[in-house]
Amino acid sequence: MDFSYFRLEKAGRGQAQAITDLVNLTYRGETGWTRETHIIQGDRTNRQEVETAMTAPDAQFFIINQPQNLASCIYIAKENDSAYIGFFSVHPSLQGKGLGKYVLEQAETFALSTLGVHKFVMFVISQRPELIAFYQRRGYSRTSRVETYPLHLGIGVPKVSGLTIEYLEKVI
Repeated sequence: MDFSYFRLEKAGRGQAQAITDLVNLTYRGETGWTRETHIIQGDRTNRQEVETAMTAPDAQFFIINQPQNLASCIYIAKENDSAYIGFFSVHPSLQGKGLGKYVLEQAETFALSTLGVHKFVMFVISQRPELIAFYQRRGYSRTSRVETYPLHLGIGVPKVSGLTIEYLEKVI
């Protein structure tokens, strides 16, 4: 599918609620391959978290707008010599068509050219092998950094015991 007609643009503060809604739909909705409802309950994020992330220095949300809703969003923040990637979401109706791959590539290109970083870092739930495999196909590697699921971040409550997050990285 050709996504060149989708324009990745910087999000404004007025889009914080739409980003929040998309992230929650993507990870805690009832459709799409990225949902986590079988292992985590509750929202994945809230408007305050998104607004706080938007004000971080050397950080940027990117979105792809559609007439009725957001098609995708991704967050990139420079942290030391790396770019942290988070809040990455593709609307469930557009998943599995290559849009996620396109958005990730565009975000990485931005980070390389604008932030001057060559290492990308993210964390994913360890019990999501299909999501980890998606990132591995994009050049991300598993690291040895695995931590207990971060309840203190308020990104949902585990429905199963023993959930962990693990960090992935990619060096270009």
